[in-house]
Amino acid sequence: MIKAEIITIGDEILYGQITDTNTQWISAELDKIGIKTVRKSSVGDTEEAILTIFSEASSRADVVLVTGGLGPTKDDITKKTFCKFFGTELAVHELALIDLKAFFQKRGREVTGLNLGQAELPLNATYIQNKLGTAPGMWFEHNGVIYISMPGVPYEMKGLMSDAILPRLQGHFKTPTIFHQIIRTVGIGESILAEKIADWEDALPENIKLAYLPSMGSVKLRLTGFGENEEDIKTQVAAEVQKLIPIVEEFIYALEDIELEVAVGRLLKEKGFTVSTAESCTGGYLAHQFTKVAGSSSYYWGSIISYDNSVKINQLGVKPETLDQFGAVSEETIIQMAENVRQRLGTDFGLATSGIAGPNGGLSDKPVGTIWIAVATKDNTFTQKLQLGGFREQNIHLTSINILNLLRKVLK
Repeated sequence: MIKAEIITIGDEILYGQITDTNTQWISAELDKIGIKTVRKSSVGDTEEAILTIFSEASSRADVVLVTGGLGPTKDDITKKTFCKFFGTELAVHELALIDLKAFFQKRGREVTGLNLGQAELPLNATYIQNKLGTAPGMWFEHNGVIYISMPGVPYEMKGLMSDAILPRLQGHFKTPTIFHQIIRTVGIGESILAEKIADWEDALPENIKLAYLPSMGSVKLRLTGFGENEEDIKTQVAAEVQKLIPIVEEFIYALEDIELEVAVGRLLKEKGFTVSTAESCTGGYLAHQFTKVAGSSSYYWGSIISYDNSVKINQLGVKPETLDQFGAVSEETIIQMAENVRQRLGTDFGLATSGIAGPNGGLSDKPVGTIWIAVATKDNTFTQKLQLGGFREQNIHLTSINILNLLRKVLK
Protein backbone atom coordinates (compact mmCIF):
# COMPACT_ATOMS: atom_id res chain seq x y z
CA MET A 1 0.00 0.00 0.00
CA ILE A 2 1.35 3.43 -0.98
CA LYS A 3 1.25 5.74 2.04
CA ALA A 4 0.68 9.50 1.96
CA GLU A 5 0.96 12.29 4.49
CA ILE A 6 -0.81 15.63 4.06
CA ILE A 7 0.61 18.80 5.60
CA THR A 8 -1.15 22.16 5.72
CA ILE A 9 0.96 25.24 6.37
CA GLY A 10 -0.37 28.50 7.80
CA ASP A 11 -0.86 30.25 11.12
CA GLU A 12 -4.42 31.09 10.07
CA ILE A 13 -5.33 27.39 10.24
CA LEU A 14 -3.85 26.90 13.69
CA TYR A 15 -5.55 30.05 14.98
CA GLY A 16 -8.91 28.80 13.71
CA GLN A 17 -9.32 31.76 11.38
CA ILE A 18 -10.02 29.52 8.40
CA THR A 19 -11.31 25.97 8.17
CA ASP A 20 -9.00 23.40 6.61
CA THR A 21 -11.09 21.63 3.97
CA ASN A 22 -8.10 20.71 1.82
CA THR A 23 -6.92 17.64 3.73
CA GLN A 24 -10.31 15.93 3.66
CA TRP A 25 -10.66 16.46 -0.08
CA ILE A 26 -7.09 15.39 -0.85
CA SER A 27 -7.29 12.20 1.22
CA ALA A 28 -10.58 11.24 -0.46
CA GLU A 29 -9.05 11.72 -3.92
CA LEU A 30 -5.92 9.78 -3.01
CA ASP A 31 -8.08 6.93 -1.73
CA LYS A 32 -9.77 6.67 -5.13
CA ILE A 33 -6.43 5.85 -6.78
CA GLY A 34 -5.29 3.42 -4.09
CA ILE A 35 -3.08 5.68 -1.98
CA LYS A 36 -3.75 5.56 1.76
CA THR A 37 -3.40 8.70 3.88
CA VAL A 38 -1.65 7.72 7.11
CA ARG A 39 -1.33 11.14 8.73
CA LYS A 40 -2.57 14.72 8.49
CA SER A 41 -0.70 17.61 10.10
CA SER A 42 -0.94 21.39 10.35
CA VAL A 43 2.01 23.66 11.14
CA GLY A 44 2.50 27.40 11.42
CA ASP A 45 4.58 29.69 9.25
CA THR A 46 7.89 28.97 10.96
CA GLU A 47 10.90 27.39 9.31
CA GLU A 48 11.74 25.17 12.28
CA ALA A 49 8.24 23.68 12.49
CA ILE A 50 8.06 23.06 8.74
CA LEU A 51 11.49 21.43 8.57
CA THR A 52 10.61 19.17 11.49
CA ILE A 53 7.34 17.98 9.96
CA PHE A 54 9.02 17.42 6.56
CA SER A 55 11.65 15.25 8.20
CA GLU A 56 9.09 13.27 10.20
CA ALA A 57 6.81 12.79 7.20
CA SER A 58 9.64 11.42 5.05
CA SER A 59 10.05 8.53 7.50
CA ARG A 60 6.34 7.63 7.42
CA ALA A 61 5.13 8.18 3.90
CA ASP A 62 5.90 7.52 0.25
CA VAL A 63 4.15 10.75 -0.78
CA VAL A 64 4.11 14.03 1.17
CA LEU A 65 1.53 16.56 -0.04
CA VAL A 66 1.86 20.13 1.21
CA THR A 67 -0.62 22.98 0.84
CA GLY A 68 -0.13 26.64 1.71
CA GLY A 69 2.66 29.14 2.17
CA LEU A 70 3.23 29.84 -1.54
CA GLY A 71 2.01 33.44 -1.68
CA PRO A 72 4.17 36.43 -2.63
CA THR A 73 4.41 37.97 0.85
CA LYS A 74 7.17 37.57 3.44
CA ASP A 75 5.15 35.28 5.70
CA ASP A 76 4.91 32.68 2.91
CA ILE A 77 8.09 30.70 3.44
CA THR A 78 7.32 27.26 2.02
CA LYS A 79 9.61 27.53 -1.03
CA LYS A 80 12.55 28.83 0.99
CA THR A 81 12.05 26.08 3.55
CA PHE A 82 11.99 23.45 0.81
CA CYS A 83 15.34 24.86 -0.37
CA LYS A 84 16.83 24.45 3.10
CA PHE A 85 15.38 20.96 3.46
CA PHE A 86 16.83 19.82 0.12
CA GLY A 87 20.05 21.86 0.34
CA THR A 88 19.36 23.90 -2.78
CA GLU A 89 18.40 27.47 -3.72
CA LEU A 90 15.74 29.45 -5.53
CA ALA A 91 16.07 30.45 -9.17
CA VAL A 92 13.73 31.87 -11.79
CA HIS A 93 12.00 29.06 -13.67
CA GLU A 94 11.57 30.26 -17.26
CA LEU A 95 8.34 28.39 -18.00
CA ALA A 96 6.87 29.51 -14.68
CA LEU A 97 7.77 33.12 -15.54
CA ILE A 98 6.14 32.86 -18.98
CA ASP A 99 2.95 31.42 -17.50
CA LEU A 100 2.92 34.05 -14.74
CA LYS A 101 3.20 36.94 -17.21
CA ALA A 102 0.50 35.40 -19.41
CA PHE A 103 -1.79 35.03 -16.37
CA PHE A 104 -1.53 38.75 -15.56
CA GLN A 105 -1.65 39.87 -19.18
CA LYS A 106 -4.88 37.98 -19.74
CA ARG A 107 -6.40 40.00 -16.89
CA GLY A 108 -5.00 43.30 -18.10
CA ARG A 109 -2.62 43.71 -15.16
CA GLU A 110 1.10 44.33 -14.73
CA VAL A 111 3.27 41.84 -12.90
CA THR A 112 4.65 43.48 -9.75
CA GLY A 113 8.01 42.76 -8.15
CA LEU A 114 6.42 40.65 -5.45
CA ASN A 115 4.52 38.56 -7.96
CA LEU A 116 7.63 38.05 -10.10
CA GLY A 117 9.08 36.23 -7.11
CA GLN A 118 6.44 33.53 -7.56
CA ALA A 119 8.30 32.37 -10.69
CA GLU A 120 11.29 31.48 -8.51
CA LEU A 121 11.39 27.79 -7.64
CA PRO A 122 13.87 25.50 -5.87
CA LEU A 123 16.38 24.20 -8.43
CA ASN A 124 15.34 20.59 -7.86
CA ALA A 125 11.60 21.27 -8.32
CA THR A 126 9.57 20.02 -11.25
CA TYR A 127 7.23 22.85 -12.22
CA ILE A 128 3.47 22.22 -12.28
CA GLN A 129 1.40 24.97 -13.87
CA ASN A 130 -1.39 26.50 -11.82
CA LYS A 131 -3.97 27.56 -14.39
CA LEU A 132 -6.21 29.18 -11.77
CA GLY A 133 -3.70 31.29 -9.84
CA THR A 134 -0.19 32.66 -9.63
CA ALA A 135 1.43 30.22 -7.18
CA PRO A 136 2.80 27.23 -9.13
CA GLY A 137 2.76 23.67 -7.93
CA MET A 138 6.02 21.82 -7.38
CA TRP A 139 7.02 18.14 -7.52
CA PHE A 140 10.17 16.87 -5.80
CA GLU A 141 11.75 13.42 -5.65
CA HIS A 142 14.22 12.94 -2.80
CA ASN A 143 15.56 9.73 -1.22
CA GLY A 144 12.68 7.67 -2.60
CA VAL A 145 9.95 10.02 -1.34
CA ILE A 146 7.71 12.24 -3.50
CA TYR A 147 7.06 15.75 -2.15
CA ILE A 148 4.29 17.81 -3.72
CA SER A 149 3.69 21.48 -2.93
CA MET A 150 0.42 23.19 -3.82
CA PRO A 151 -1.28 26.52 -3.04
CA GLY A 152 -3.62 26.59 -0.05
CA VAL A 153 -6.52 28.20 -1.94
CA PRO A 154 -8.94 25.26 -2.26
CA TYR A 155 -10.09 25.73 -5.84
CA GLU A 156 -6.51 26.25 -7.05
CA MET A 157 -5.33 23.15 -5.17
CA LYS A 158 -8.18 21.05 -6.56
CA GLY A 159 -7.38 22.18 -10.10
CA LEU A 160 -3.74 21.15 -9.73
CA MET A 161 -4.63 17.82 -8.14
CA SER A 162 -7.24 16.88 -10.72
CA ASP A 163 -5.40 18.06 -13.84
CA ALA A 164 -1.80 17.13 -13.07
CA ILE A 165 -0.93 15.56 -9.74
CA LEU A 166 -3.36 12.64 -9.47
CA PRO A 167 -2.62 11.40 -13.02
CA ARG A 168 1.11 11.75 -12.35
CA LEU A 169 0.88 9.80 -9.09
CA GLN A 170 -1.04 7.03 -10.86
CA GLY A 171 1.72 6.86 -13.45
CA HIS A 172 4.48 6.86 -10.85
CA PHE A 173 3.12 4.17 -8.53
CA LYS A 174 1.53 0.83 -9.26
CA THR A 175 -1.43 1.12 -6.93
CA PRO A 176 -4.12 -1.46 -6.19
CA THR A 177 -7.70 -0.89 -7.22
CA ILE A 178 -9.92 0.12 -4.29
CA PHE A 179 -13.72 0.07 -4.28
CA HIS A 180 -15.93 1.37 -1.47
CA GLN A 181 -19.55 0.38 -0.88
CA ILE A 182 -21.55 2.39 1.63
CA ILE A 183 -24.52 0.97 3.55
CA ARG A 184 -26.49 3.56 5.55
CA THR A 185 -28.42 2.37 8.61
CA VAL A 186 -30.70 4.11 11.10
CA GLY A 187 -32.54 3.09 14.25
CA ILE A 188 -29.83 0.81 15.62
CA GLY A 189 -26.74 1.56 17.69
CA GLU A 190 -23.21 0.66 16.63
CA SER A 191 -22.63 -2.05 19.24
CA ILE A 192 -25.98 -3.78 18.65
CA LEU A 193 -25.44 -3.61 14.90
CA ALA A 194 -21.97 -5.13 15.31
CA GLU A 195 -23.41 -8.01 17.33
CA LYS A 196 -26.09 -8.71 14.73
CA ILE A 197 -23.66 -8.89 11.82
CA ALA A 198 -20.68 -10.44 13.67
CA ASP A 199 -20.85 -13.80 11.87
CA TRP A 200 -21.20 -12.12 8.49
CA GLU A 201 -18.27 -9.82 9.25
CA ASP A 202 -16.06 -12.72 10.37
CA ALA A 203 -16.75 -14.51 7.10
CA LEU A 204 -15.70 -11.61 4.84
CA PRO A 205 -12.96 -12.45 2.31
CA GLU A 206 -9.42 -11.31 3.15
CA ASN A 207 -9.49 -8.56 0.52
CA ILE A 208 -12.71 -6.97 1.83
CA LYS A 209 -12.64 -4.91 5.02
CA LEU A 210 -15.52 -3.45 7.05
CA ALA A 211 -15.51 -0.11 8.87
CA TYR A 212 -18.15 1.26 11.25
CA LEU A 213 -18.70 5.02 10.88
CA PRO A 214 -21.22 6.10 13.54
CA SER A 215 -22.82 9.52 13.71
CA MET A 216 -25.67 10.96 15.73
CA GLY A 217 -28.66 8.70 15.21
CA SER A 218 -27.20 6.51 12.48
CA VAL A 219 -24.35 4.19 11.57
CA LYS A 220 -22.62 4.09 8.22
CA LEU A 221 -21.03 0.80 7.16
CA ARG A 222 -18.22 0.98 4.63
CA LEU A 223 -17.10 -2.12 2.77
CA THR A 224 -13.71 -1.67 1.09
CA GLY A 225 -12.48 -4.15 -1.50
CA PHE A 226 -8.88 -4.38 -2.71
CA GLY A 227 -7.61 -6.09 -5.85
CA GLU A 228 -6.32 -5.81 -9.37
CA ASN A 229 -9.55 -5.76 -11.35
CA GLU A 230 -12.25 -3.21 -10.48
CA GLU A 231 -15.16 -5.19 -11.92
CA ASP A 232 -14.14 -8.32 -10.00
CA ILE A 233 -13.94 -6.33 -6.76
CA LYS A 234 -17.34 -4.75 -7.35
CA THR A 235 -18.85 -8.18 -7.96
CA GLN A 236 -17.30 -9.54 -4.77
CA VAL A 237 -18.49 -6.63 -2.66
CA ALA A 238 -21.99 -6.76 -4.14
CA ALA A 239 -22.23 -10.43 -3.21
CA GLU A 240 -21.33 -9.64 0.41
CA VAL A 241 -23.89 -6.84 0.54
CA GLN A 242 -26.59 -9.27 -0.60
CA LYS A 243 -25.65 -11.56 2.29
CA LEU A 244 -25.85 -8.63 4.73
CA ILE A 245 -29.23 -7.24 3.71
CA PRO A 246 -31.45 -10.03 5.13
CA ILE A 247 -29.72 -9.75 8.51
CA VAL A 248 -30.43 -6.04 9.11
CA GLU A 249 -32.79 -5.08 6.31
CA GLU A 250 -35.19 -3.18 8.60
CA PHE A 251 -32.40 -0.76 9.54
CA ILE A 252 -30.90 -0.16 6.07
CA TYR A 253 -32.22 2.94 4.38
CA ALA A 254 -29.72 3.30 1.52
CA LEU A 255 -26.94 1.45 -0.28
CA GLU A 256 -25.20 4.71 -1.07
CA ASP A 257 -23.86 7.63 0.94
CA ILE A 258 -26.97 9.80 1.27
CA GLU A 259 -28.67 11.31 4.31
CA LEU A 260 -31.95 9.98 5.67
CA GLU A 261 -33.98 13.00 4.52
CA VAL A 262 -32.83 12.38 0.95
CA ALA A 263 -33.84 8.71 1.07
CA VAL A 264 -37.24 9.55 2.58
CA GLY A 265 -37.75 12.27 0.00
CA ARG A 266 -37.10 9.79 -2.78
CA LEU A 267 -39.69 7.38 -1.36
CA LEU A 268 -42.29 10.15 -1.15
CA LYS A 269 -41.54 11.25 -4.70
CA GLU A 270 -41.62 7.71 -6.11
CA LYS A 271 -44.99 6.99 -4.51
CA GLY A 272 -46.46 10.41 -5.30
CA PHE A 273 -47.18 11.28 -1.65
CA THR A 274 -47.11 14.64 0.09
CA VAL A 275 -46.23 15.54 3.67
CA SER A 276 -46.68 18.40 6.12
CA THR A 277 -45.34 18.94 9.63
CA ALA A 278 -46.55 20.27 12.97
CA GLU A 279 -43.58 21.06 15.18
CA SER A 280 -43.27 22.00 18.80
CA CYS A 281 -39.95 20.94 20.36
CA THR A 282 -38.11 20.82 17.01
CA GLY A 283 -39.10 24.40 16.23
CA GLY A 284 -38.83 24.15 12.44
CA TYR A 285 -35.76 21.91 12.30
CA LEU A 286 -37.78 19.04 10.83
CA ALA A 287 -39.08 21.36 8.11
CA HIS A 288 -35.48 22.36 7.43
CA GLN A 289 -34.50 18.70 7.01
CA PHE A 290 -37.11 18.35 4.30
CA THR A 291 -36.56 21.63 2.51
CA LYS A 292 -32.75 21.47 2.34
CA VAL A 293 -33.17 18.68 -0.22
CA ALA A 294 -33.38 19.99 -3.78
CA GLY A 295 -36.76 19.22 -5.35
CA SER A 296 -38.55 18.75 -2.02
CA SER A 297 -41.30 21.15 -3.09
CA SER A 298 -42.83 18.25 -5.02
CA TYR A 299 -43.66 16.41 -1.80
CA TYR A 300 -43.22 18.77 1.17
CA TRP A 301 -46.02 21.33 1.50
CA GLY A 302 -45.46 23.22 4.71
CA SER A 303 -45.39 23.38 8.49
CA ILE A 304 -47.14 24.86 11.49
CA ILE A 305 -44.67 25.59 14.28
CA SER A 306 -46.87 25.41 17.33
CA TYR A 307 -44.38 26.21 20.06
CA ASP A 308 -46.98 27.76 22.35
CA ASN A 309 -50.17 25.92 23.34
CA SER A 310 -52.28 28.77 21.96
CA VAL A 311 -50.97 27.97 18.47
CA LYS A 312 -51.69 24.29 19.00
CA ILE A 313 -55.29 25.22 19.83
CA ASN A 314 -55.96 28.05 17.37
CA GLN A 315 -53.96 26.92 14.33
CA LEU A 316 -53.80 23.15 14.71
CA GLY A 317 -57.14 22.53 16.38
CA VAL A 318 -55.78 20.63 19.36
CA LYS A 319 -58.56 20.42 21.94
CA PRO A 320 -57.98 22.54 25.07
CA GLU A 321 -59.26 19.72 27.27
CA THR A 322 -56.60 17.38 25.78
CA LEU A 323 -53.86 19.81 26.76
CA ASP A 324 -55.39 20.33 30.21
CA GLN A 325 -55.74 16.63 30.93
CA PHE A 326 -52.62 15.16 29.29
CA GLY A 327 -50.31 18.11 28.61
CA ALA A 328 -48.51 19.20 25.44
CA VAL A 329 -46.02 16.36 25.73
CA SER A 330 -48.37 13.40 25.41
CA GLU A 331 -49.52 10.81 22.94
CA GLU A 332 -53.03 12.27 22.94
CA THR A 333 -51.78 15.73 21.94
CA ILE A 334 -49.30 14.50 19.33
CA ILE A 335 -52.01 12.45 17.61
CA GLN A 336 -54.22 15.52 17.21
CA MET A 337 -51.28 17.60 15.98
CA ALA A 338 -50.34 15.09 13.29
CA GLU A 339 -53.88 14.35 12.12
CA ASN A 340 -54.95 18.00 12.06
CA VAL A 341 -51.91 19.33 10.19
CA ARG A 342 -52.45 16.63 7.56
CA GLN A 343 -56.08 17.68 7.14
CA ARG A 344 -55.48 21.43 7.26
CA LEU A 345 -52.64 21.41 4.75
CA GLY A 346 -54.23 18.72 2.59
CA THR A 347 -51.33 16.27 2.50
CA ASP A 348 -51.11 12.48 2.50
CA PHE A 349 -48.99 12.44 5.68
CA GLY A 350 -48.95 14.65 8.74
CA LEU A 351 -45.89 14.56 11.03
CA ALA A 352 -45.77 16.00 14.54
CA THR A 353 -43.22 16.49 17.31
CA SER A 354 -43.74 17.58 20.91
CA GLY A 355 -41.37 17.21 23.82
CA ILE A 356 -39.05 18.70 26.42
CA ALA A 357 -35.85 19.53 24.55
CA GLY A 358 -34.11 20.95 27.61
CA PRO A 359 -31.96 21.80 29.31
CA ASN A 360 -34.78 23.01 31.59
CA GLY A 361 -38.51 22.27 31.88
CA GLY A 362 -38.40 18.63 32.91
CA LEU A 363 -40.85 17.11 35.37
CA SER A 364 -40.65 13.98 37.55
CA ASP A 365 -42.89 12.03 35.17
CA LYS A 366 -41.61 13.81 32.05
CA PRO A 367 -37.87 14.49 32.40
CA VAL A 368 -35.83 16.46 29.88
CA GLY A 369 -35.55 14.42 26.69
CA THR A 370 -39.12 13.09 26.82
CA ILE A 371 -40.41 13.41 23.25
CA TRP A 372 -43.51 12.22 21.43
CA ILE A 373 -43.58 11.87 17.64
CA ALA A 374 -46.40 10.87 15.29
CA VAL A 375 -47.04 10.12 11.64
CA ALA A 376 -50.65 10.38 10.51
CA THR A 377 -52.14 8.92 7.35
CA LYS A 378 -55.72 8.97 6.13
CA ASP A 379 -56.45 5.72 7.91
CA ASN A 380 -53.94 5.36 10.76
CA THR A 381 -51.71 7.33 13.12
CA PHE A 382 -48.41 5.88 14.27
CA THR A 383 -46.82 7.20 17.44
CA GLN A 384 -43.54 6.71 19.28
CA LYS A 385 -42.23 7.91 22.63
CA LEU A 386 -38.54 8.84 22.79
CA GLN A 387 -36.52 9.13 25.96
CA LEU A 388 -33.46 11.09 24.99
CA GLY A 389 -30.80 12.94 26.99
CA GLY A 390 -30.33 16.39 28.47
CA PHE A 391 -28.70 18.19 25.55
CA ARG A 392 -31.06 20.47 23.66
CA GLU A 393 -29.50 20.50 20.18
CA GLN A 394 -28.91 16.77 20.31
CA ASN A 395 -32.54 16.15 21.28
CA ILE A 396 -33.82 18.28 18.42
CA HIS A 397 -31.57 16.52 15.92
CA LEU A 398 -32.38 13.01 17.17
CA THR A 399 -36.12 13.74 17.22
CA SER A 400 -35.97 14.69 13.55
CA ILE A 401 -34.03 11.54 12.68
CA ASN A 402 -36.49 9.35 14.57
CA ILE A 403 -39.58 10.82 12.96
CA LEU A 404 -38.03 10.62 9.50
CA ASN A 405 -37.27 6.98 10.21
CA LEU A 406 -40.82 6.39 11.44
CA LEU A 407 -42.13 7.90 8.20
CA ARG A 408 -39.70 5.71 6.23
CA LYS A 409 -41.10 2.59 7.95
CA VAL A 410 -44.67 3.64 7.19
CA LEU A 411 -43.77 4.30 3.57
CA LYS A 412 -42.08 0.93 3.23
